[in-house]
Amino acid sequence: MRYVWITFLTLVAVLLAVFLWPRQSANRSARTAPTPVAPVVAVVHRVPRAPTLIANDDDRAEDIIRFARQQLGTRYCYAGTTPAGGFDCSGFVYYVFKQFAISVPHSTAQLISTGRPVERRQARPGDIVVFTGTAATSTTPGHAGIVLSEPGEPLRFIHSSSARRESGVKISQVEGSDYERRFMQVRRVL
Repeated sequence: MRYVWITFLTLVAVLLAVFLWPRQSANRSARTAPTPVAPVVAVVHRVPRAPTLIANDDDRAEDIIRFARQQLGTRYCYAGTTPAGGFDCSGFVYYVFKQFAISVPHSTAQLISTGRPVERRQARPGDIVVFTGTAATSTTPGHAGIVLSEPGEPLRFIHSSSARRESGVKISQVEGSDYERRFMQVRRVL
């Protein structure tokens, strides 16, 4: 039995020496030798300017619109929330505002009560516009986008459309289109 214990203790000593000795010598050499500096590699991402506490709403709206326009042409995908996978309408609104730390739901039904209501003629860039669904009898929220136009201009917005012709992220106008009939409300979240 004595040999078993001697073998066991020898094995433990060897394992401790193997695992602790390199660390101790590395720590000693770290104290005596200068640490090599790794080269700095710059990685550039297409990320919007981070919002700041002193930025006014106009600056934030401008950044939001610029970022939203960068998504033009992204394909439509039901329930999609990323440029890689595609967007549905509320997923597009959700994604854009999320990049600026503004929380909005990924649900058109909930977007109608996000922020505060604004009169249509007072809509400004960065507001959310909500429409009914496409059915002629629809009275509930079914589509949303982000306002691009200034107050007093025809209401233009950017959105992810499921239209058979020209689906995906695009710019549309309310006046003179079916969106006129479907218009529900403008919501301000900035």
